[in-house]
Amino acid sequence: MSSQPTRILLGITGSIAAYKTPELVRAFIKAGCEVKVVITPSANDFVSELSLATVSKNEVLGNIHNEGQWNNHVELGMWAHAFIVAPASANTIAKMAQGICDNLLLACFLSARCKVMIAPAMDLDMYHHAATQNNLNTLRQRGVITIGPASGELASGLIGDGRMEEPSTIVNEVLRSLHVSNSLKNKQVVITAGPTREAIDPVRFISNHSTGKMGVALAEEALQRGANVKLIIGKGALGYTNPNMEISCVDTAEEMLNASLSSFEKADIFIMSAAVADYTPEHVATQKIKKKEDDMSISLKRTPDILATLGSKKKNQLLVGFALETNNELEYAKNKLEKKNLDMIVLNSLQDAGAGFATDTNKISILDNEGNELHFELKTKKMVAIDILNHAEKIMIKNIN
Repeated sequence: MSSQPTRILLGITGSIAAYKTPELVRAFIKAGCEVKVVITPSANDFVSELSLATVSKNEVLGNIHNEGQWNNHVELGMWAHAFIVAPASANTIAKMAQGICDNLLLACFLSARCKVMIAPAMDLDMYHHAATQNNLNTLRQRGVITIGPASGELASGLIGDGRMEEPSTIVNEVLRSLHVSNSLKNKQVVITAGPTREAIDPVRFISNHSTGKMGVALAEEALQRGANVKLIIGKGALGYTNPNMEISCVDTAEEMLNASLSSFEKADIFIMSAAVADYTPEHVATQKIKKKEDDMSISLKRTPDILATLGSKKKNQLLVGFALETNNELEYAKNKLEKKNLDMIVLNSLQDAGAGFATDTNKISILDNEGNELHFELKTKKMVAIDILNHAEKIMIKNIN
């Protein structure tokens, strides 16, 4: 593949996000790819074949037969190094999962021998519907790679998951997936993600704004590198599922500690990206606490320090911590790195716009126990996960040598 352009077969479905596809084609070509486009009939409502043909410099294909000629879906599937459906509507995702073949795009999918990727794009409730999630899980089990969706304002006016990832992100993900090195093959990687929740009474709890997005991005990146991945995720995070990794859902800091300890001994890399509550109520009410006329105070006690506990038990594991700070960031991160016996720590600051909780982006610095400091620009959390694991692998290689 290195001696010729990477061949991309781009499938476009009937989603409003299709208006971004000429930009996506142009981004692939700028990256040195050759692009052929196949569209579903409803995609014509959102993007013109003329614009796609102009930017791709190839005829756009939409029908099995055209003017007496047969468009060979088998040849298209064999021609491509990667088949990416972007945007992938809920309708097309459902048909792909069920093996329905009623248009040229689906015929190409069923004939493809290359890597297949989809970039879902639909409204919030459609994406989170159980039927859509089941279809996505079915495709993942069959090896289809999902890119996104991103979170943000949708065409309906709702705000949440469902936006097609930006063209630059899709291009980076597709090209990276074609050159995966399996650098973590047979390695055991354990990642914690999301918040813990500490009960006050049966209906209230103490928690934080973590969504688990950074931890999920790390888990998916480790999986793509061939690792055996276990994700320990707080129940208050995203309702994330992935049949290709072991997922353990926990609630409290104590539960996360126990799940971490049970996995730590066999882990080659342990990444603690979860936002663990530092305090928990000293007494949990068995009944809902009723509102009174006067103020109320709750006595709190420390939760277990999971990172410090793991750091004290560390042997050959690579232990990675996270530090989310609002001031004196580097000083606090360096102290945490040393005090908790970490190999490296990932620092992000709530002072940086676009970083921290509930965003699709992050801006980090990486510090390690050899005194190295690496500072990165604002990136998507998927790209941040690449930076983190790249540095973790460098430390592993040094330790082996």
